[in-house]
Amino acid sequence: MNEWKYRYLGETRPALPYPGDEAAPAPKAGKGRAPHKDGGRRRRRRSARYKDGDPGGRDRKCSLAVAPVCGRRESARDGAGPGMKLGRAALGLVLLAPLAVRAVEPISLGLALAGVLTGYMSYPRLYCLFAECFRNRRALFFPALQKDLDSKLFGQHLAKKVILNAVSGFISNPKPKKPLTLSLHGWTGTGKNFVSKIIAENIYEGGLNSDYVHLFVATLHFPHISNITLYKDQLQSWIRGNVSACARSIFIFDEMDKMHAGLIDAIKPYLDYYDNLDGVSYQKAVFIFLSNAGAERITDVALDFWRSGKQREEIKLRDMEHALSVSAFNNKNSGFWHSSLIDRNLIDYFVPFLPLEYKHLKMCIRVEMQSRGYKVDEDIVSRVAEEMTFFPKEERVFSDKGCKTVFTKLDYYYDD
Repeated sequence: MNEWKYRYLGETRPALPYPGDEAAPAPKAGKGRAPHKDGGRRRRRRSARYKDGDPGGRDRKCSLAVAPVCGRRESARDGAGPGMKLGRAALGLVLLAPLAVRAVEPISLGLALAGVLTGYMSYPRLYCLFAECFRNRRALFFPALQKDLDSKLFGQHLAKKVILNAVSGFISNPKPKKPLTLSLHGWTGTGKNFVSKIIAENIYEGGLNSDYVHLFVATLHFPHISNITLYKDQLQSWIRGNVSACARSIFIFDEMDKMHAGLIDAIKPYLDYYDNLDGVSYQKAVFIFLSNAGAERITDVALDFWRSGKQREEIKLRDMEHALSVSAFNNKNSGFWHSSLIDRNLIDYFVPFLPLEYKHLKMCIRVEMQSRGYKVDEDIVSRVAEEMTFFPKEERVFSDKGCKTVFTKLDYYYDD
């Protein structure tokens, strides 16, 4: 039976049945808290210490503030030295073996103790091996993200500006009022998934493969409308457990236009302006929704600008953001249909991804060539771009698949 991995304050257990498994029972979570051996009481006692700004709190494992720790030693003036602290840690692992399980993946106690003893004299190195650190400090986050967006994302001046300012501003804020919530809209191949990947890679070293980045695909994880109640319980427990383990967890929901209406409202409390819910704060988490809903409206605006002779870069966010929210809210085939997330203004930005033009496809092809180690051949670039199909039928302005298939078409010209 496929199962979700469930993380809760240093404990990994297969408590959540994988979405779509009808035979699996609903998870048991008393009083709104994720299940724990002692009924949740141990987590409540710990959470009192894990307040915002507490250097000993849960953010030591996953927040930006942890980057300076890796590579330096603690001063004896600050308390126990690294040797004493690791000695206590080793003793704690022995005494609390049944409970001391890493939040990332289950490892044997013997391996854990071996790691502690091996790194006894080099705490920072040991720490970085067993806890995933942010790759960049806050001061370096903005330029790194900007560089990636400029060099990898084409034809999306609106998305670049919104993502850069929203994400970097959120990460640099030590005490945000609410989780960062972005809803990305546009046709397939315009860069929505790619931007999610860039964001994840700039926050966590492992990117989408990080244990703190969680991807949900509507048609895969929530396929049956008859199980919507079970899905809601699973989703709440999954988010609650993972945010408990890492305050800066990232949750990505793909195919929102195919999600069952009402399901996403289950996470509404976690996106609201609460300091904490049952001792867990969600204010540092990031939620990203990907959807094709509203793509028609985006195309209409872009086409109007093109027909009037205006540059697409003249399009402003105000030209379509409100229309996107209304379109998603009133679309019966969207997971946002009459959603409280929109009604309560809990989505911070509706980000439009414009349809790509011929020149943007050529940019994608050049970057792919370079990534494969090939010298850019402009003849091949033009031939691949011309093989793509465009719309409207008469004007042939925009690619109907964006950059999604140009990479596979390139294989034809470099078939070894």
